[in-house]
Amino acid sequence: MTVNGWIQIAIFCAIVVALVKPLGWYMTRVMTGERTLLSPLLRPVERLLYAGAGIDERHEQHWLSYTLAMLIFNAAGFVLLFALQRLQGVLPFNPMQMSAVSPDSSFNTATSFITNTNWQGYAGESTMSYLVQMAGLTVQNFVSAATGIAIAMALIRGFSRASAQTVGNFWTDLTRATLYILLPLSILCALFYVSQGVTQTLGASIDVTTLEGAKQTIAVGPTASQLAIKMLGTNGGGFFNANSAHPFENPTALTNLIEMVSIFAIGAALTNVFGRMVGDERQGWAIFAAMGVLFLVGVAVTYWAEAGGNPAFTALGINGGNMEGKEVRFGIAASSLFAVVTTAASCGAVNAMLDSFMPLGGLIPLVNMQLGEVIVGGVGAGLYGILLFVILAIFIAGLMVGRTPEYLGKKIEAKEVKMAMLAVLSLPLAILGFTAASAVLPQGLAGIANAGPHGYSEILYAYTSAAANNGSAFAGLSANTPWYNLTLGLGMMMGRFLVIVPVLAIAGSLAAKKTVPASAGTLPTHNGLFVGLLIGVILIVGGLTYFPALAVGPIVEHFAMLAGQTF
Repeated sequence: MTVNGWIQIAIFCAIVVALVKPLGWYMTRVMTGERTLLSPLLRPVERLLYAGAGIDERHEQHWLSYTLAMLIFNAAGFVLLFALQRLQGVLPFNPMQMSAVSPDSSFNTATSFITNTNWQGYAGESTMSYLVQMAGLTVQNFVSAATGIAIAMALIRGFSRASAQTVGNFWTDLTRATLYILLPLSILCALFYVSQGVTQTLGASIDVTTLEGAKQTIAVGPTASQLAIKMLGTNGGGFFNANSAHPFENPTALTNLIEMVSIFAIGAALTNVFGRMVGDERQGWAIFAAMGVLFLVGVAVTYWAEAGGNPAFTALGINGGNMEGKEVRFGIAASSLFAVVTTAASCGAVNAMLDSFMPLGGLIPLVNMQLGEVIVGGVGAGLYGILLFVILAIFIAGLMVGRTPEYLGKKIEAKEVKMAMLAVLSLPLAILGFTAASAVLPQGLAGIANAGPHGYSEILYAYTSAAANNGSAFAGLSANTPWYNLTLGLGMMMGRFLVIVPVLAIAGSLAAKKTVPASAGTLPTHNGLFVGLLIGVILIVGGLTYFPALAVGPIVEHFAMLAGQTF
C-alpha cells in the first residue's frame, strides 16, 4: 500500500461526502413536488406525461395499489425487452447485422435489466444491436433505477406520516425520479464522458490494419449515453464486454474517478433525503455513518490483500502486489477501490477482473453483496435495505431493555419484524439454494473454469451477484448456458421482488400508525451507540448466514495459498 493510493481513496470519499447534503436537498424537493431550478423546463414535460398516461399526480395509492402498479410496470418492461432481443435481427439500427438472441439468454437479460442487476452473460458489442442497447437496455437502466428510488420514497413516507392510508403514487415517483434526477445528471455525465474520449456514435464497427499488417475490427457505438446512466443508476451493464477496463468506456483516470463517484452519489444522498423527510437530518447521517464504516473496512482489506500479492511470487523476489487482472492505467489502489465501490453500491461495473483478485480481495466484494445490499447499495435499494436492518436492530434493542421497540415515533411490532425478516431471508434462499444445486449438478459444474475452492467461489459469486442485483462476476464462470441463464434469472427476481413487496407492506403498516412521543426510555437513533448497534446486527446476521459458505470458498483458498497451493 502506498501514500498515493490512500490519497486517491481519500479524494473519492471527500467528494462523496460533499455531495450528500446538496444532492439530498435537491432530491427531497423533487420527490415532494416542490419547485426546483429545472421546474420551468421540465414541469410542462411532466404534466404532458401525466396527461398522456391518464395519471392524476395528486391521487395517492394504498401500499397494495402501489405494489401492483410497480409489478405491472416491471412485467411490461420484461416483455418489451425480451421481444426486442428476439426480434433484433429484423429491427433497424443493426449495422453489424446481429441475429436474434437465444430464448434463455433473452430471458436472463430481460430479467437482469428490469431488476437493476444488469448481469451480462454475453459480450455486449458483439451480441446486442444499437436499438436493443438504446431502446431496451438503456431505457431499463433509467426506469429500474427510478423504481428503486420510488420504493425508497414509499418507505420514507411510511416513517414520516401518521395515521395515513397511502404511501404516494408510484407513477408520479417514477416520473419525477427519471425526469428530474436521473435524466439531467445522465446528460451532464454523458457530455463529460464524450469530452474525455468515450465513444458515442451510431456508426458501424471500424475495420483497421494493425502495424503488423493484420486486420482488426474495433467496436464502437452509443457508449457514453449508456455509461452515464449505468453508473448513476447503479446498473453496471457495460456496452463493451471489458466494461470499465475498456479504453472507449473508461479512457482516463478522471473518468475512472467520476464513474466511481457517480455510482455512490444518489444512493449516499438518499440518506439525507430520509433525514430531511422524517424531520431530523441526524437520522440520515447515522445511517450514512454505518454505511461508511462498513465501506472503509472493505476498502482497507481489499487494498491490503491486493497490495500484498501472492506469497509465492514474493518468495521469488517478485514484489509490487497483485497486478494480475488489473488495468495498468489505474493500478492496484484505484482497482481495489472500484471493486469495493461497485459491489457496495450494487452496480456491478468493473475496471479489473475480480476472478484474478487475491482470495481475501475477492472475499470483500462477496461480503458486500451478501450483507444485503446495504453499504450505499443500489439506487433506492440501499436505503430501504439498510432500513430493514434498522428495524431488526430496533427490535433487538427493545428486547434487551424490555420495551416495545420504537423508531422515529413508530412502534415496531410483529408485522414489521416479520416482513423485514422475510425480505432479509429471501437473499440467502436464492444465493445458497442455487449455489448448492449448481455445485453438485452436471449443468452447474460444466461452467466452472477452476478446480477446488476457487471454482466453487465462481458459482457462489454468480448467485450472490444475481440475488443482490449487482451484476458483477468472477468472470471465470461460463454462465451463458440454459441452466445458468434460467437459474440466475430466477435468483435476480427473488432478490428484487421478494424484498420490495415486504418493504412496501412495511411502508403501508408504518404510515397507518400514530406517532408516539419520545420518552426517557426511547433509544436515541442518531448517535454512535446506535450506529455501532446497527453495524453489529448487519455483521452478525451476515456472518451467521454466509460464513459456512465463505469458509469453503475464498477463506480456505487464502489458507491454501499461504501453504503454497493455488487453483
